[in-house]
Amino acid sequence: MALTDTAIKAAKAKDKPYKLGDSGGLFLLVQPTGGKLWRLKYRVDRKEKKLGLGTYPEVSLADARKRRDAAKAELAAGKDPGVEKVRRKVQSRMAAGNSFSTVAAEFINKRTKEGWAASTQGKADFFLSYLNPVIGKMPVSEIAPADLLPIFKRAEAKGNLETARRLLQFSSQVFRYAVATTRLASDPTRDLRGALIAPKPKHHGAIIESVKVGELLRAIDGYTGHYITLYALKLAPHLFVRPGELRFAEWAEIDLDAAVWAIPSSRMKMRRPHHVPLSRQAVELFRGLRELAGDRPGYVFPSIRSTARAMSENTLNAALRRMGYTGDEMTAHGFRAMASTLLNESGKWHPDEIERALAHQDSDNVRAAYHRGAHWKERVEMAQWWSDHLDLLRKGGDIVPFPGSGQVA
Repeated sequence: MALTDTAIKAAKAKDKPYKLGDSGGLFLLVQPTGGKLWRLKYRVDRKEKKLGLGTYPEVSLADARKRRDAAKAELAAGKDPGVEKVRRKVQSRMAAGNSFSTVAAEFINKRTKEGWAASTQGKADFFLSYLNPVIGKMPVSEIAPADLLPIFKRAEAKGNLETARRLLQFSSQVFRYAVATTRLASDPTRDLRGALIAPKPKHHGAIIESVKVGELLRAIDGYTGHYITLYALKLAPHLFVRPGELRFAEWAEIDLDAAVWAIPSSRMKMRRPHHVPLSRQAVELFRGLRELAGDRPGYVFPSIRSTARAMSENTLNAALRRMGYTGDEMTAHGFRAMASTLLNESGKWHPDEIERALAHQDSDNVRAAYHRGAHWKERVEMAQWWSDHLDLLRKGGDIVPFPGSGQVA
């Protein structure tokens, strides 16, 4: 006789477990504790087995019958329902470990251990927070281009073309890591190349005309903001490092007696240590800042609010805006273009020396390794010439043009 909900609810616990049969091998096992467990009795190769189908009332009578029928269908297909249940559990656990969120977190952790800068890790975490709500719980093997494109297009629709491009780039990195760790056959973003609007290259505003460089240097001398910002502005043209490298400079890296600043690989864009020769002017500026800052360790250019944090990435650009320079005219990154342009136009220095000073990656890895210690003497001389030249431009009037270039020497 088939079971009814009324009969199930009326079933009381006894001293020993007992069964309430339904049909097709389905029965309810009533425990002495009062628990009611659905079980299915079936045979495989003439051997009797039992399959758990859940507990009542979490699994209703109707649902238990559906699960019984599904198990019977597996039997009819020559499968053992008990084995298939175990296989599904394993696959579920594997899918959870292979979710996009899990694989991405694993990838970020790997790259961080390999030397990702904190800022790069922060950007990766941001991209992951953007992607997780949609595909975070999905197994990487089940994510298709159709799942990804709407995410990128949503960012694109808001006018964030660069964000959309970087989201696709980050996703591809995660998927390629999943391929490398044998959890995915191929990167699903490969078919989305060309689907997004390519953002126009954004050039950093930079002053590269000698007369205007002199005007800028005099404007910096007249800056009336915080002294730390002033010294950062004064040192930026002499050092022409990337803004992030300057902001995160630490006193422990700077040897004023040896006149060299050793930037660790973890903060370099190319992930190689970089040594910056310091001219007499740069050393004098660092010493002046040291006198004002005292003997505190840590950042050379700390945040005004807390010495435990580096200067904000917007500080120098905000100072330039305050001095009257727009973003199209001059930026903190523009000091690099300024130095690169005028050093090359001077004709005094080999392009390799200038590229090494800018810490650019050599496209030829063998050549890069060969030149690792090259040009240091020339770079020291170039650093001093450059600072002397900046002093000349700052004075104005006492300048002569480079031979045949129209630029000043």
